[in-house]
Amino acid sequence: MSVAVTVLKSGIRVVTDTMPHLETASLGVWVSSGSRHERPNEHGISHFLEHMAFKGTRRRSARQIAEEIEAVGGDLNAATGAETTAYYARVLRADVPLALDVLADILSEPAFDREELAREQNVIVQEIGAVADTPDDLVFEHLQSIAFPEQPLGRSILGTAKTVRSFDGAKLRHYLARQYRGPDIVIGAAGAIDHAAVVAEVEKNFSSFDGPAGPAAEPARFGGGTRVEKRELEQVHIALALPGVSQDDPALYSLQMFTSILGGGMSSRLFQEARENRGLCYSVYTFHYPYSDIGMFGLYAGTDANDSTELMRLVVDEIANAAETICESEIARAKAQMKVGLLMALESSGDRIAQLARQMIVWKRPVPLDELIQKVESVTVDSARAAGRALIRRGKPAISMLGLGSGLENAAAIAESLTRQAA
Repeated sequence: MSVAVTVLKSGIRVVTDTMPHLETASLGVWVSSGSRHERPNEHGISHFLEHMAFKGTRRRSARQIAEEIEAVGGDLNAATGAETTAYYARVLRADVPLALDVLADILSEPAFDREELAREQNVIVQEIGAVADTPDDLVFEHLQSIAFPEQPLGRSILGTAKTVRSFDGAKLRHYLARQYRGPDIVIGAAGAIDHAAVVAEVEKNFSSFDGPAGPAAEPARFGGGTRVEKRELEQVHIALALPGVSQDDPALYSLQMFTSILGGGMSSRLFQEARENRGLCYSVYTFHYPYSDIGMFGLYAGTDANDSTELMRLVVDEIANAAETICESEIARAKAQMKVGLLMALESSGDRIAQLARQMIVWKRPVPLDELIQKVESVTVDSARAAGRALIRRGKPAISMLGLGSGLENAAAIAESLTRQAA
């Protein structure tokens, strides 16, 4: 595989990975702008803009956008996150120019037709309602707001019904012009592509994206606290968060490995003890989201209300215990899992270009596989334990619970004790 990078005069970075054995290509536009970049009256506009980009341009109707890509057997999609928004396609080798033309069209010439706006507002309001009706989604919405209170990172990516209905073409164009600038954009392609040809198409189609980078996001501050919401549910849904580390923190890989050992799979400590040995839950797992300036370690479990106190006591004990007793065999297993994950990404053009685009946004360069493997291999028992100890000393937890049962408040109090015990 061959990775190449070209930086255009506009600041747009073009990264490609030629995979000669493929007949298809995955490509996309990644913008360093997401819900963190929204002002209070723009809550949800990043996601709304992502939807509206597909609803017609000055050259194509919404139907034509879909039909032109699907007529050649391709597909087109998008996703909005806290710090990035991505628009991507997968097509045959010969149709790469078409895909780049469509992607450029939906971002540079969106029509923002009033009738389409009204229809899509209704669609997203229904999406917001669907989250409210899905407890294992809603518990994370609450968790994010408790972890990062009164700041963009703590707000739902979807927005609220009120803010979504307030958006019009003028607001969308203003946000697009402010945040979608050349230095904020990475255009990537992997698979059956030629780097020079992709660069030429980008230069031709994305010339309108110029100017300096858009304004930076507000620095994040981890808050913490507890929210228990009584709901008539079959299960209690529990989510817990602690302040993690940023994308460029030296302790990132050690904390990722600590997270994996604690609750990253069927062999993890929490899965084995909470589910296999005690039968306290069906689902329990941990995760760590590194952002540009902060991170969030998290845990989710769904359990019976009567078991919530015992489960939370187990969770607190296992987190504290792992920070002192992680062993060589667990580190070896976690390293193997991380390395296989990296290698599997190389086998899919979609995964490969998403990984490269993220690297260009975070580290401003493609990171060679050997370097990533070395970072994984550099984690030791001592560094993983140290990452765990730092985690539970860094700040008070954020706790979100949904369900019924007299034990929820007690379970929340046990969760709050985690960092007090370490102090």
